[in-house]
Amino acid sequence: MKPLIIGITGGSGSGKTTFIRQLGERFKQEDICVISQDDYYYPRDMQEIDANGIKNFDRPKSIDKKSFYKDIQRLIAGKTVEREEYTFNNEKANPKMLIFHPAPILIVEGLFVFHYKKIKQLLDLKVFLHAKENLKVIRRIKRDRVERNYPLDDVLYRYEHHVLPTFEKYIKPYVEEADLIINNNIGFDMGMEVLAGFLRAKLDES
Repeated sequence: MKPLIIGITGGSGSGKTTFIRQLGERFKQEDICVISQDDYYYPRDMQEIDANGIKNFDRPKSIDKKSFYKDIQRLIAGKTVEREEYTFNNEKANPKMLIFHPAPILIVEGLFVFHYKKIKQLLDLKVFLHAKENLKVIRRIKRDRVERNYPLDDVLYRYEHHVLPTFEKYIKPYVEEADLIINNNIGFDMGMEVLAGFLRAKLDES
């Protein structure tokens, strides 16, 4: 039986990763599968370089969307998917082999899941996570310095020249197409309850 496919997007620093992790903790492992666009970046040497010689990872073409779409289709067909984790040039991180098992609920997460037409057409429910720009900058700094080993100047440069323009052009315009907008300025508890309740009801129906 075709899974219920939930697309979750939002700007960088909106809290998607934390939201999805906490959502997954509310369900049995066999009931939910999360597949992320972040594991489908092209290799570093294939990324576009901007006018100042900085590689730009924040473009729709930075992602191997064909492989992403293909693996989503495999999960829909009930097949298991394996893919190596993308570590964002963090030399301290050892990439793991990720294994995605088909489940009744499939969450497709990433910056461009509404922008990629073929992927958007697969979504049964579209969720947009929203946060104020200043909060997203702070969260981005914390994440990129700790998890991805980026210097502060590099993080700020990327946010101004790559992240923000991308949000304005490829992410923000799709907020009007979202079925559910969850504000994450202070917290997302009520939005979480709404979505989790909906998913439980769908699982009970099936």
